[in-house]
Amino acid sequence: MAERGTGAPEGDRPGFELPLLLFAGFRSIIDELHRDLAEQGHAGVRPAYGYALQAVGRDGATASEIGRRLGVSKQAAGKTVERLEGLGYVERVDDPQDGRRKLVRLTARGIDVLVRSAEGFDRLRARWVEALGADRVRAMEDDLRAMVSPGALRLDAQSWFAG
Repeated sequence: MAERGTGAPEGDRPGFELPLLLFAGFRSIIDELHRDLAEQGHAGVRPAYGYALQAVGRDGATASEIGRRLGVSKQAAGKTVERLEGLGYVERVDDPQDGRRKLVRLTARGIDVLVRSAEGFDRLRARWVEALGADRVRAMEDDLRAMVSPGALRLDAQSWFAG
């Protein structure tokens, strides 16, 4: 027999809670990381910028390539690149292989924020391990890997919410 209005069997949890809890966990990690980054001199960086900086990559990329990697239009990628350039995280340079194209490259500041982000994620994971235990965190990660489709770990998270 279902609990009234939930569609869930008695004693079980309603299905809508799972995605909300997963998203809340994601947001708690991201929000805390960005508070830490702000304290470390990166107050202007937003969560979407981290994805964009990863899409630029070590070797740089064109705005079209960044857009494809993020699952957004070239124009949307161009606007993000402009913001990142204004904040000093990327620079545009002539493509050495094709003088007609501009390549977006990470600056020292862009590399710094990515390094600090990686260190921050490690610290936050360690806090989850401290609170829940290493075995439970590892099991949660393993379970999530088992449930997501191949290729689900991608950079275009913005498109999941924008449609």
